[in-house]
Parts: sequence; structure tokens; C-alpha cells
Amino acid sequence: MTLEKHGSCLCGETHLHATVDNTNISACHCSMCRKWTGGPLLVVHCSQPPVVEGRAPSVYDSSDWAQRGFCGRCGTHLYYRLKANDFYAVPVGLLDGDEAWEFDLQIFVEEKPAWYCFANQTTELTGQQAFEQLSD
Repeated sequence: MTLEKHGSCLCGETHLHATVDNTNISACHCSMCRKWTGGPLLVVHCSQPPVVEGRAPSVYDSSDWAQRGFCGRCGTHLYYRLKANDFYAVPVGLLDGDEAWEFDLQIFVEEKPAWYCFANQTTELTGQQAFEQLSD
């Protein structure tokens, strides 16, 4: 079940239209995501690139395998992209409207600091396990 979702950055100059694969939310606890967001990155998955209108996103190659897109004016995080298979993860807070989202996955759990935890029961994967699943 895919959903058509829309969102915009804080300044309103960048608009994003995303086809979301399902209503599941995942959290990434890797050190780069935590540095980028100040905490875990909470995202929905998109198997198609989001369509961006207005101001083109600034893109940062955060590793050999991934890019992070953001608004160059206000800094709002727009997406995380795996280069190899064009997998996109869009921050759930960017999207307009309320969905019956289900938080069901945490990745890079070996890098999660001890000072926070979620009450939800989720699938928990190490970084290696997450990359193995995404490459299938």
C-alpha cells in the first residue's frame, strides 16, 4: 500500500511530494544521523525518488554510499538517499497530515546511546543487518 504525501521545509521554499511505501516508521541510531538531527532519524521509506519543487535541495555526500538532502536556505532535512539502489528515507515530521503511522523498526542499534530508549516493541537491526536487508 503506497501513500502520496506532501511536505515542505520550514521556510516554505522547498516542497516535496513523496510516494511512501507503507505507514511504517523506522529510526536510525547511527552516529551520523544523530549528529545530523540531534537524536535518532525517524523516517518513512520511499522506493521512488521524491519530487522536489521550488528551491532545489542542497545535497551532502555523507559517505561513499549515501547522500543527505536539505533546504539550503533554512536547513530542513528533506531526505536520506542510498546511492546504490536509489532508496530514499524521508523524515516523517516533514510530511503534512496525520497518518496512522506505525513505529516498527530501529537500525544501527549497536550505536544507540544509553540515555534514550523507545517504549515501542520494534524489530532491531545492527547496521550490518540493515545494509544486508536493503541490498536484497
